[in-house]
Amino acid sequence: MFKFPDQTVGIVAIQGDYEKHRHAVEACGASARYVKVPEDLEGCGRVIIPGGESTTVGQLMQRFGLADALIEKVAAGLPVWGTCMGMIMMAKDIESRPDQFSLGILDVSVRRNAFGPQVHSFEAPVKVNGLPKPIMAVFIRAPIVTRVGPGVNVIAEVEGQVIAVRQGNLLGTSFHPELTDDRHMHQWFLSI
Repeated sequence: MFKFPDQTVGIVAIQGDYEKHRHAVEACGASARYVKVPEDLEGCGRVIIPGGESTTVGQLMQRFGLADALIEKVAAGLPVWGTCMGMIMMAKDIESRPDQFSLGILDVSVRRNAFGPQVHSFEAPVKVNGLPKPIMAVFIRAPIVTRVGPGVNVIAEVEGQVIAVRQGNLLGTSFHPELTDDRHMHQWFLSI
């Protein structure tokens, strides 16, 4: 196991699968802490926004003041990774939901539930640019990226749909790598 020194990872713990992300981060040798309010970001070298329900999480992030604090930290260079709903929260635009709150930090447009409802959840092997081998990706009511802005690199696709992007220190994935035992995505994020 590679040790990531001085890498406290903040995991937004308002709603969703944040516990699984914490286990994955700690399995990589980094420390993790849950983040709910701006003060929880102090000392975090990077942040993960996990899957969950984007409307609820967006409202609570605003109410707790976490949204503005994250936007400010990202402007200062904080690496952030959004998985599934986390990518929706990071997106500049949400198709057919222009009134839904998002952080607007990732220059992409996303479509929610692009592969259908939860009963259409699936797993698929995915080649992510930057990883040494394909990983098994878990898709649960997953979004897709429908537009990428300048400076955004597409790093993975499935069924012809964009499911992972990188923009500098920002990473967005439609899938849930924390739900498998493969830690390559978490290790990669820790190295950004």
